Amino acid sequence: MNCISCFSSPKSKKDSSFRGDCSHRSPAHPIKYKPPAKKENLEGENENVEAEAFTFRELAASTKNFRQESVLGEGGFGKVYKGTLQSTGQVVAVKQLDRNAVLGNKEFPAEVARLSRLQHPNLVNLIGYCADGDRRLLVYEFMPQGSLEDHLLGKNAQGKPLEWVTRMKIACGAAQGLEYLHVKTNPPIIYRDLKSSNVLLDEQLNPKLSDIGLDKLDPRTDKMPMQSRAMGTYGYSAPEYSRSGRLTPIADVYSFGVVLLELITGRRVMDTTKPVEEQNLVAWAQPIFRQPRSFPEMADPLLKKQFPERDMNQAVGIAAMCLQDEAAARPLMSDVVTALSFLSMAKNDHSDPSNLPPSILSKLQLQECSDDESDHDDCDNDDDDHGNSSRSSSCFMVY
Repeated sequence: MNCISCFSSPKSKKDSSFRGDCSHRSPAHPIKYKPPAKKENLEGENENVEAEAFTFRELAASTKNFRQESVLGEGGFGKVYKGTLQSTGQVVAVKQLDRNAVLGNKEFPAEVARLSRLQHPNLVNLIGYCADGDRRLLVYEFMPQGSLEDHLLGKNAQGKPLEWVTRMKIACGAAQGLEYLHVKTNPPIIYRDLKSSNVLLDEQLNPKLSDIGLDKLDPRTDKMPMQSRAMGTYGYSAPEYSRSGRLTPIADVYSFGVVLLELITGRRVMDTTKPVEEQNLVAWAQPIFRQPRSFPEMADPLLKKQFPERDMNQAVGIAAMCLQDEAAARPLMSDVVTALSFLSMAKNDHSDPSNLPPSILSKLQLQECSDDESDHDDCDNDDDDHGNSSRSSSCFMVY
């Protein structure tokens, strides 16, 4: 078996350009996206606002007067309704924002203009808005396959469970969306609230991140103490974010690690129906991260063991790196995208890890380890000798 040292040290990460360049990725990658050469500048007002202005009457008509039967879901900022625009026949998702938590008549359209400039295949497209009196609504493209949470834990999971490669494609697409926000926008955007219910799926089960930048529409956040205005969902938030409210892009990496763990295990992030020691998904997984031979046992039972064991081990290793308690020990999203791009491709053979694309080998340094348990222990001890709290590399096995 091989021993994978997953990512570079914090020092090497600091020296990297943090550019998330996608040009080196394999042409077989399922998501065809080439990011712009320059960062998209979101500062200042955009004269060519792409978001369309709707009247309240138009949106009320599209949602049948916001009837309960049209409700798609409800989040922290208000309910979301399925609607059909009468002018074009386009099916949309209309989010009706809380009247007490939105910007004024001048600021709201300007902020929506900023958000409308976020264009990426893995972000839900903002179509338009309504600022009618004290009413504030946002109009998004409709995502017919619902959320990732629906497919992993809802009724869709039992009907037709997501296959392994599909799960890795979803993980890679979500990672690319985060990479775009962290690297390709100026100033960088921190998602804050990544979770499986915010990862929406289109007809082909391509993932798109929803509710980007909604915190910017709440005028109260700038007046709150840092800790009070922390957003996020329990179980998904990075430890340092939960403690202090201090927010950096690397906090999103932790949340992504939780979503990846959900994709691997099919477990809820918090599940009070399980034994106490298994109720918190991350707490349950942490001890197993040091038992590489147990990685396949973490797999969602609905997969029925239909996955390449080597790929499973690598996916668990990536999740473990993202879920490091120390923020400095986590990889950048560009590193995560690079690693997941290989796992998201369907492979009919059992190729050796040495056949990974060169860009991945530059991040995943392969070291030869013997098959006996003593050498495995030596690998663990080697980590301890160097102080694992100050390193971003950790030893995971690939069989």
